[in-house]
Amino acid sequence: MKSRTRKATRHVNQNEGLIFEKSSPGKAAWKLPPLDVPDVDTAKLLGKVERKDLGNMPEVSEIEIIRHFTRLSTWNYAIDLGMYPLGSCTMKYNPRVNEVVVRLDGLANGHPYQPEKISQGALRIIKTLSDCLMEITGMDAITLQPAAGAHGELTGLLMVRAYHLAKGNPRKKVLIPDSAHGTNPATAATVGYSVENLKSNERGMVDVAALAAQMNEDVAVLMLTNPNTLGVFEQEIHKIAEIMHAKGGLLYMDGANMNALVGKVRPGDFGVDVMHLNLHKTFSTPHGGGGPGSGPVAVKQMLEPFLPKPVVITKPDGTLAFEYVRPMSVGRVRSFYGNFGMFVRALAYILANGPDGLRQTTEDAVLNANYIRKGLDGVYDLPYSTPTMHEVVFSDKLQAKKGVKTMDLAKRLIDYGFHPYTTAFPLIVPGAMMIEPTESESTEEMDLFIEAMKAIAKEVEEDPQMVLDAPHTTRVSRLDETAAARKPVLRWKPNPD
Repeated sequence: MKSRTRKATRHVNQNEGLIFEKSSPGKAAWKLPPLDVPDVDTAKLLGKVERKDLGNMPEVSEIEIIRHFTRLSTWNYAIDLGMYPLGSCTMKYNPRVNEVVVRLDGLANGHPYQPEKISQGALRIIKTLSDCLMEITGMDAITLQPAAGAHGELTGLLMVRAYHLAKGNPRKKVLIPDSAHGTNPATAATVGYSVENLKSNERGMVDVAALAAQMNEDVAVLMLTNPNTLGVFEQEIHKIAEIMHAKGGLLYMDGANMNALVGKVRPGDFGVDVMHLNLHKTFSTPHGGGGPGSGPVAVKQMLEPFLPKPVVITKPDGTLAFEYVRPMSVGRVRSFYGNFGMFVRALAYILANGPDGLRQTTEDAVLNANYIRKGLDGVYDLPYSTPTMHEVVFSDKLQAKKGVKTMDLAKRLIDYGFHPYTTAFPLIVPGAMMIEPTESESTEEMDLFIEAMKAIAKEVEEDPQMVLDAPHTTRVSRLDETAAARKPVLRWKPNPD
């Protein structure tokens, strides 16, 4: 199969200076008019802080600046260029209408310190989004403060701990299935709980019998990802909730995979007590490379008193306001009220789709994942035959016989014009290849992806070294990823020679 992207005509090679070093004395991207005020002795004004020498600042023309940064932008992959099959990350398209709405003057220029009486529009957005998310999840109350999914987990567990403390038994342990997201155990430990692992059964689901044996009055909560990281829905979720509740424990649901559930089922209806959502995954707000995420936490009524403060309330005259006096609150978890720009985008997405549209996005996401599963079945090993939903997990078991592992396959996929899938996760699948197309992708795009993956599998059989040496078309060859993580080079430096 031919790559859908042509090889770059201007690679960065050993002589990187040909690309990066454009500076030469005397060049400028600006021209200032002559001074129309008397000269001033700056030394007298500035004293020792005056700097005569600008240092090794680049001197370049305007067109060189434009070309440099435009060229760099073309070296990045983006959802606007093609499919982002990162499993569990839900890298869906971010609709442009969201960006138009969030830039409206009254929203973009609002300030968190402005009086509530002139912030009614912003407060209405917070209130409307909260109502929508509670309806979607089947929960009773919500906070929008957390700035990411893991931050939402932390907030949820802080409320769980406060709840148990109020009942006189703080409890000590959290149960976490081996199919959960990796942030779950880290969050539980941060809050001060000890973590007990819960093994999956042969179908990739929670072993209900094992859960019943491990559950006792020392367990505060079960942190469950549903659908789990295998893309499998926990079919015995009602039994799981009953086991937890029978001994006073709570059921937390990691809602990062809500893209498989919205409009079809509501976690609050199958026994979930507290859950977080990822607006930057399910509700199309951008992934921000470490921020600006948004991880609202929805809860059942018994946890409502512990919500972070302030919360938005409706006053008797119908206006909205923040309520700060909440004696049982876990307190603020973020400055101000959360990432407001993400609230605007998420609400725009929800209102633009409506109930029917949201349900269709879920159906299309599940259909797309199963289309890829069917297309690659037999080409790559499928460790679990259980039906999958919004994502599918293969393994490198067949290709490993030729010495080719999941990371090698992912690197070769770059040469075919696709961003790699998620490698080596979930951990319960050795050599995992986790693929999530989301609802954004067309049949034509997924066919290209399937053809690319089939072509790579054929290359493994005929010329495995080609795959082991990939990628071949990028401007930088394969990196030492261990060294890059431990000793990152964060800036370009000119060759001293």
